[in-house]
Amino acid sequence: MMHQSLNLLPLAKLEVGHHLYWQLGNLKIHGQVFITTWIVMGLLLIAAIAATRNIERIPKGIQNLMEYALEYVRDLAKNQIGEKEYRPWVPFVGTLFLFIFVANWSGALVPWKLIHLPEGELAAPTNDINTTVALALLVSLAYFYAGFRKRGLGYFAKYIEPTPILLPIAILEDFTKPLSLSFRLFGNILADELVVGVLVLLVPLFVPLPVMMLGLFTSAIQALVFATLAAAYIGEAMEGHGGEHEAH
Repeated sequence: MMHQSLNLLPLAKLEVGHHLYWQLGNLKIHGQVFITTWIVMGLLLIAAIAATRNIERIPKGIQNLMEYALEYVRDLAKNQIGEKEYRPWVPFVGTLFLFIFVANWSGALVPWKLIHLPEGELAAPTNDINTTVALALLVSLAYFYAGFRKRGLGYFAKYIEPTPILLPIAILEDFTKPLSLSFRLFGNILADELVVGVLVLLVPLFVPLPVMMLGLFTSAIQALVFATLAAAYIGEAMEGHGGEHEAH
């Protein structure tokens, strides 16, 4: 009897691990992530075009919002990377922040589950480990590039300083950085969507609203944490910025 009643619960609609895949030749594409990722990129592109279409000396509306976001990202990059080196990295850090911010909020505000798919269901792109790992690997490539471009082959001396005995630990640290970035973001977004989904199914609409508001706040914080850590890793990879970064 208990087994039958459990089968009647609508919680089975919360699908974790079921995905829609597209096969293009030998390439297997994650359809859900592909769709929602391009929707998020499209929203950002539309916002950027709208903000720069008729630039005014005194900004207002979407232009004012985008300029505020640019200022915020510029200050973040300056604090973490350093005043002399931060400018080339503002587009990278800003893109990370805006993409993750909009992606996270799309999971909390857009009713993706109303769109039925042959298999699986739509959700925020950052709800999938493939997206967060890809973003973390981009950060890893960025700080390797930053360190090598700034210090040349001398960048790799950090792996054996102050003693070669620390080489395995230094290598392990480079693996844990992208892992911690990806799992932190993925875990928080997935947990938030699951909690809200369960509450919506079990209780009336107005009860989950405070949890949804909290989810919006934590989603924004996750975007900020990811972008801040990305800028911090880039700053650490550059010679002469370790002290500045620690001070912040």
